Amino acid sequence: MSRPSLTLRLRLTLLCAGVFFLAGAALLSVSYVLVRNNLTPDQSQLRALSPNGRALARAATSELRDDALHHLRVQYAVALAAMTAISVLLGWVVAGRGLRPLQRITATARRVSQDNLDERIALRGPRDELTELADTFDGMLERLEGAFASQRRFVANASHELRTPLTVMRTELEVALADPDATTDELREMAEVVRASLGRTERLIDALLTLARSESAVTRRDDVDLAALARLAVDQSRGELSDARLRLTTGLAPAPVRGNRRLLERLVANLVDNAVRHNRPGGGIDLSTGVGAGRAFVRVSSDGEPLPPEALPRLLEPFQRLDRHARGDGAGLGLSIVASVARAHGGTVELAARPNGGLEVVVELPLNPDAAPYTPDPALTHA
Repeated sequence: MSRPSLTLRLRLTLLCAGVFFLAGAALLSVSYVLVRNNLTPDQSQLRALSPNGRALARAATSELRDDALHHLRVQYAVALAAMTAISVLLGWVVAGRGLRPLQRITATARRVSQDNLDERIALRGPRDELTELADTFDGMLERLEGAFASQRRFVANASHELRTPLTVMRTELEVALADPDATTDELREMAEVVRASLGRTERLIDALLTLARSESAVTRRDDVDLAALARLAVDQSRGELSDARLRLTTGLAPAPVRGNRRLLERLVANLVDNAVRHNRPGGGIDLSTGVGAGRAFVRVSSDGEPLPPEALPRLLEPFQRLDRHARGDGAGLGLSIVASVARAHGGTVELAARPNGGLEVVVELPLNPDAAPYTPDPALTHA
């Protein structure tokens, strides 16, 4: 059985009244002691009287003193009770005024839902704990609004990207089924189209799963060298590099980090793949790794179409593609996965448009503190 709870306003009122009561009681007690001590008769003034006179004077003085102290105690008790009652009333009013901003914050929190995340408290007044709480709550609402908007865009874009290959497959199957005289070559051609669409769907789902995995906390961390991952990514892209006649220059100095190996492999592979897909025929790619300013980095520079600098932040969002003539059937998730993996490992991603066209991407990650120290060798550059 739960105990009845007191409201914060009532607790503050009782606390205020208790403080007033204790302070008033202490003040009146000190005053009472001082008055009582000052009511004690001066014995030197009674020496001139006879013994009977001194006894009578002492009795009269004692009776007057006791009567005065009795009246004083009654008056002090009444004053303390009145002061306590007034302090309860004032405490209730002051607590109500002080908690009014908190009630406003509570009312706003109750009204907010995913459909009206644009509502804000916007508390005005002096900078204190309550205005700081309101500003923190407004900041949280702003972040939630951005997260919900990003999620809605992501779901809409993912649905659109998945619908396209499914529509192609459905159309091909319906055309084949509607033609009873379809030849083996026509059926084979239809199967090739369906297989290509299935491959695109599989790659998109794999990218979405990687993106979702990278946005969660990294629980397993291994010792990883970004230089080794860069070499692996280059080996996997040899065919595409040759087909597009791209020049590759590498400068792979050790770049030790700690993190999820599979996610970091995807990060570096996506950087190389993005540089290949969005390059121009016969263009170049510069790939380098190393350590700078106490952080490991991987840098990829590629030729390509001129890019407006103001549009670069969009490339880190899912399903954003500025180059519509890119090779392959990418869904625009490559750099968004890179950014998500970097954030999950405490790193950063910086994009820069090259003056003659193309893009430079620099990913910085925390350096592995347990790695052996080394001095980068400028001779580690291979064409």
